[in-house]
Amino acid sequence: MAADYYKTLGVDKKASGAEIKKAYRKLALKYHPDKTKGDKTLEIKFKEISEAYAVLSDPKKREQFDTYGSENFQQRYSQEDIFKNSNMGDILKEFGFGGGGGFSDLFGGGRGGFSSMGGMGGGRRRNAAPAKGQDLEHEIPLTLDEILTGTNKNLSISQDGSIKTISVKIPKGMIKGKKIRLAGKGQPSPYGGAKGDLYIKSNPIQPIGYEIDGNDIITKKEIKLTESILGTKVDVTTPLGKTISLNIPSGTRHKAKMRLSGLGIPHMTGDKNGDLFVVIYVRIPKKLDKEQKNLVEKLVQTGL
Repeated sequence: MAADYYKTLGVDKKASGAEIKKAYRKLALKYHPDKTKGDKTLEIKFKEISEAYAVLSDPKKREQFDTYGSENFQQRYSQEDIFKNSNMGDILKEFGFGGGGGFSDLFGGGRGGFSSMGGMGGGRRRNAAPAKGQDLEHEIPLTLDEILTGTNKNLSISQDGSIKTISVKIPKGMIKGKKIRLAGKGQPSPYGGAKGDLYIKSNPIQPIGYEIDGNDIITKKEIKLTESILGTKVDVTTPLGKTISLNIPSGTRHKAKMRLSGLGIPHMTGDKNGDLFVVIYVRIPKKLDKEQKNLVEKLVQTGL
């Protein structure tokens, strides 16, 4: 079910865990199979809100959903992954419903047990899938150019007691804190289950002449005092090497910030870009020669 889990539960993206739980409780009381008496449409609705709660109540899964968006999240997580280690059974018991029964039947676990989604059932687990192997996380340094355009990296990772080299495609827009998941590239399961996953995390290298702020890029440009008063034009070089003529209006103040829309870092999903901001630094002379001092004094007399 590729859906916006926040909309499914009717909560804001900044909702707290308590708010998410409260929203699920309200909807579960309305759509639980014990209440809907075999209505298939309402059963589907119950599945949707339960899936949304399983993701948003888990900090790690919620972070992945916020990072990748609904469509990409669904490509990375099976329904088994979504419900793994969830506390759905405890929650439903708290709400006055059985932990197994209607819920586990809906998701294929059978009564008294929940076959592969984190042990929701009231009895012992039946046909439980072997535990998945340990996930790995690898942080890689990325230049601003690599973040802007994407790149391919060869990584050496420790896996199953040996060093292996793998090729990874890094998408554009992979700013600090963003991750990509490589399914099955983690540690093998000691119990014969699926391998864990490998998460590649971005660690941007501080670029010379630029500063990265989320998907925005910041650079500085220095102008003369007279140029700040009268206005001027300056050439700005973008991180990809393009030169743009930027109009500086008269009366521009020190540290004024000017925006070049869409010239920042692409977002990992969608077709939007951040912006390039140019911070204007007005150069104030420390010393004036005699002629300059006379001119300034004349300006004082005019009331400027």
